[in-house]
Amino acid sequence: MTDTGTWTVGQVADTFGVTVRTLHHYDEIGLLVPSERSRAGYRLYTAADVERLGRIVVWRRLELPLEQIAAVLDEGTDPSEQLHRQRAAVLTRLDELHELVGAIDAALERHMTDRPATTEELKEMFGDGYGEEYAAEAQARWGESEAWKQSQARTSRYTKADWAAVKAEQLAVGQAFVAALQAGEPPTSEAATAAAEAHRRSIERFYDCSYAMQRGLADMYIADPRFTKTYEDMAPGLAAYVRDAIHANADRHDC
Repeated sequence: MTDTGTWTVGQVADTFGVTVRTLHHYDEIGLLVPSERSRAGYRLYTAADVERLGRIVVWRRLELPLEQIAAVLDEGTDPSEQLHRQRAAVLTRLDELHELVGAIDAALERHMTDRPATTEELKEMFGDGYGEEYAAEAQARWGESEAWKQSQARTSRYTKADWAAVKAEQLAVGQAFVAALQAGEPPTSEAATAAAEAHRRSIERFYDCSYAMQRGLADMYIADPRFTKTYEDMAPGLAAYVRDAIHANADRHDC
């Protein structure tokens, strides 16, 4: 502020973050005309001018065109009414921005959901049931097989949600075997063979699993101590029960 209680163009520009060129433009179109001049003829802004500029700056930040801003400021309404109008406009913009943030968050969530699961996410989901050493061993044993190629092609697209569904399905199959075993159902029973069929369908999330191929898996559950332990940890005697139920289900299908 100058000694006369007015502001120069430079002072106003610095205070409000607008350019001197912008202030000159506002002067030329009559939107903000400095009320006074210095002895040398330079523009000087009064307190009322500065107050008007403050309202202009708010409306511009709300992207109101200059012509409309001029109409609003010159319509003769009470300044407090204009401030209430600006406040309402700002709140509306806040609501729009909150909606925009929500839309962006939703898009990010869709992106995160639709992308393939990372190794870290699989480790977190399956715990000890997932290990890179197991994958390396499987590739060494079956890497040239059609089943392996199918599995790699299918699971490469699996999202975190897909793997969550796999985990839930595997748990349900295991629980079905345990329930049949603990209920005293023989491996040839409807309950046991239904669990065996659900087991085969769960395998087909990865590759086409014939009944003959499922028989081979069942035999491996007994031959490989690691698989055996997995089932035995669920219920004593379950590994052999699962093998027998799978063979019984394959027999039903003459395979």
